[in-house]
Amino acid sequence: MEDTELKVGRFSFKGWYIAAALPILSAISGTIYYGYDTLNRFYAVEEGIDLVVSESDIFNVRAADFNSRIQTLEQAVTDNDVRGLNTRLSTISTQMQTILEQQKALLELRSMVEKSSTITDQIGDKLDTFQVEIDDIWKAYDSLAENPLK
Repeated sequence: MEDTELKVGRFSFKGWYIAAALPILSAISGTIYYGYDTLNRFYAVEEGIDLVVSESDIFNVRAADFNSRIQTLEQAVTDNDVRGLNTRLSTISTQMQTILEQQKALLELRSMVEKSSTITDQIGDKLDTFQVEIDDIWKAYDSLAENPLK
């Protein structure tokens, strides 16, 4: 191997130069490839970061929209006094129970009035009959008083 020579153009390389240079050139080419691969991965990560940043901008816009909606809901809850609704609902429930009880009493009174009306109508009819009979008796008495012999 010491005597082996390789001639390329005007240059001549001895075998042991090639044997010594081959691992060095292999290491250099491996380093270049590793550096190139690392650089490509760096660019890929950079693109990913750009994508995340652009998506985060969209997220920030959506988050701002959600924040405004939440503030609107909070304002509506505050304006409508939702916390005080429970006491109002219990008051209304009590009032409704009272109204229902009073309505039952009114319905019973209505029934009693209808029965009384029916009874008074019947009495009125009987009184009318009695009045007609009394008028007839008075007419008969007057007619007897004017002409007792007839």
